[in-house]
Amino acid sequence: MEYYAIRHSAGMLDVSPLYKYLIRGKDALSLVNKVVTRNARKLAKGQIYYTPWCDERGKTVDDGTLWNFGDGSFRMTSAEPNLKWLQDAGMGLDAEVRDVSEDIGALAVQGPSSRAILMEGADGAVQKLKYFRFVNTAFAGIPVQISRTGYTGDLGYEIWVERERAEALWDALMDKGRGHDITPAGMLALDVARIEAGLILAEVEYMPARKAVIDVQRYSPYELSLDWTVASEKGPFIGRKALLEENRRGPARRTVGLVIDWRTVEQLYLNIGLPPQPPSAPWRAKIPLYSGYRQVGWATSGCWSPLLKKYIAIATVGAAYSRPGTRVQPLYRPCEFRSALWPRPMRLSLEAVTTASSRPPIWRKRAFMWWSWNADRWSAGPVSPKRSIPGSRCPRLPTSAAFSAPRSRRTWS
Repeated sequence: MEYYAIRHSAGMLDVSPLYKYLIRGKDALSLVNKVVTRNARKLAKGQIYYTPWCDERGKTVDDGTLWNFGDGSFRMTSAEPNLKWLQDAGMGLDAEVRDVSEDIGALAVQGPSSRAILMEGADGAVQKLKYFRFVNTAFAGIPVQISRTGYTGDLGYEIWVERERAEALWDALMDKGRGHDITPAGMLALDVARIEAGLILAEVEYMPARKAVIDVQRYSPYELSLDWTVASEKGPFIGRKALLEENRRGPARRTVGLVIDWRTVEQLYLNIGLPPQPPSAPWRAKIPLYSGYRQVGWATSGCWSPLLKKYIAIATVGAAYSRPGTRVQPLYRPCEFRSALWPRPMRLSLEAVTTASSRPPIWRKRAFMWWSWNADRWSAGPVSPKRSIPGSRCPRLPTSAAFSAPRSRRTWS
C-alpha cells in the first residue's frame, strides 16, 4: 500500500535523520569545492547538487546533496556523520562548519500527486520549481524550504522546517493531502522505489571509505557509475589525483542493474515442491555472480518490482562484464540462474530487455545489471557444473549474462 502510494498518488516519509551541515564564512565556497567532486563554483543560488566526496585515494567517503543559499553559505546533507571530516578539510580556511542536524526536520512527499498537494498549501513558486532547485516559502502558514528532490525516481519534493514546527507541518500535509490519497510510507516502500530508480545506498552498494575494513569495500565514483559527478577540470580537490589516474586507465569494476528471469525462479521452487513466491520485501545481501566458472561480482540489493512485474537487483561486476547484454548467473543457495544487464533506471527501460538464450531457462535466472567490478581481484575458483547439493535437485550449471552501465543519482525526482 505504501509503495503504491508513492507510484500512484503520494507517499510521505520522514527524512529528518539525514545529517545536515551549515557551511559559512569567507572561504565557504573554497571549502565545499575542495571537498566535493563536482564544481561548486557553478552551483547557482537556489540550486542543489547531488555529489559524492572522496578521500585522498579517490574512494567515496559519502554521497549527499550540496545547497547554495546565495549569501555565501551552503548546506550539505549526508547519510553518515561528516562533521569532523569537513572541519579537518577546512583547516587553514576562513570557514565555519556547524552541525544543524537536530535543528531542522525534513519530510519527503513523493509521487505523481505531490505537486498538487503542495499547491494546496504553498504559493505558485512550487509549480515552477525546477529539478534540483529549492525555494523559501510557507506551507499552511508554516515557514519552510521546499526542494524538488527525492529518493524514489518519481515526481517528488522534500520540505525542510524548523524542528519545533515539524509536527505541525506533518499534520498540515496530511490534511491538505487527504483528497489526493496521501499515505505515510516507510523504509521498505522507499527501498523498492529507489532500487527501481537505480539509486545507491551507503553500506549496501558501497562502504564509506572511512568505515571499510578491506580495499574491495571501498568504491570510487567511477566504480559506482557516477562518472558524471567528477569534475576533474575544476582544479584541486580531495582525491583528484587518484581519480584522474583511474579515469585514464578505466575503473576495474562498475555498478549495474539486474533483471532476473522469473521462469527459472519458478523452476527452482517447483523442484522442491513449493509454489513460486517473489520476495515479500526488498533484500540487502551479497549474492555472488558468475560468468562460466569465474565469480565476476555480486548483487547487493534487490526486490520484486510491482511496476515492472519483474525481479530486479543492483549489483557490482568487473568492468569487462559491464556491457549491456552480458550474461551472468546469480548464485541463489546451491542454484545458479541466468541473468543479463539492463540500463538504469529499470522502470524507464522496459523495452531494452535482451532476448534470452534459446537454451531452455531451467536452473537459471536472466537478469540485467547496472554496475560493475574487478573480476581479477574478486574472482573465485572454478565451480564444477556436475556438482549438486545433497538433498537438492538443482545442479550447478554454467551460463553467462549481460550488463549495462547505468545512470545514477541519489536523489531522483
